[in-house]
Amino acid sequence: MEQYNILIVEDDKEIRDGIEIFLKSQNYNVYKAADGVEGLEIIESKEIHLAIVDIMMPRMDGVTMTLKLREHHDFPVIMLSAKSEETDKVIGLNIGADDYVTKPFTPLELMARVNSQLRRYTKFNNRGQNKKENDRVHVIGGIELNEDTVEVFVDGKPVKMTPIEFKILALLMKNPGRVYSADEIYERVWNEKAINTDTIMVHVRNIRDKIEINPREPKYLKVVWGVGYKMEKQP
Repeated sequence: MEQYNILIVEDDKEIRDGIEIFLKSQNYNVYKAADGVEGLEIIESKEIHLAIVDIMMPRMDGVTMTLKLREHHDFPVIMLSAKSEETDKVIGLNIGADDYVTKPFTPLELMARVNSQLRRYTKFNNRGQNKKENDRVHVIGGIELNEDTVEVFVDGKPVKMTPIEFKILALLMKNPGRVYSADEIYERVWNEKAINTDTIMVHVRNIRDKIEINPREPKYLKVVWGVGYKMEKQP
């Protein structure tokens, strides 16, 4: 199994060392830098598979560093931001970061993001020329749904779905951002005229429990009040 090289670019030594401990416990190789200048030097001398980059740093901030590394590299970048840096975070995503984690964060949350980004990155890099196969695999954020193997992964971990749950999730994931009414979902999944759409609400709740970190504040499967349901497009 390939060992991945992960770069941590963070000016706070405690946070930097803390992240290193958890990454090494997952058998990742770790490189560390205290600012964007050091980070870019490491990227030019080592093969890096993923970078965790703080936004606010001396000498060169995380947004500038990401902009520069994107000129030559396409590996995933996860940005670390304080709540007060909301604008910088948006700019970071717009100029090429793949995900962000807001401080303070739990090690488990960061590890889930790291695993998810590496899984997607290696999968896309390893895929062959078979376009049909690609069309049967749908990825939104940390969720991956494979229509051929009837599998769902959340942040790299397999999640069990009932056949109906899988069909509903597949319908919504194939059309991210589009709102489907309960009647529409019922007719497309059951292939018959909608009779009792209350069941849709129950299935949506069950799907949420399986794919959301916090089902009460869903990131992916959203209700559009009075209209229906949709899978939110992810940055």
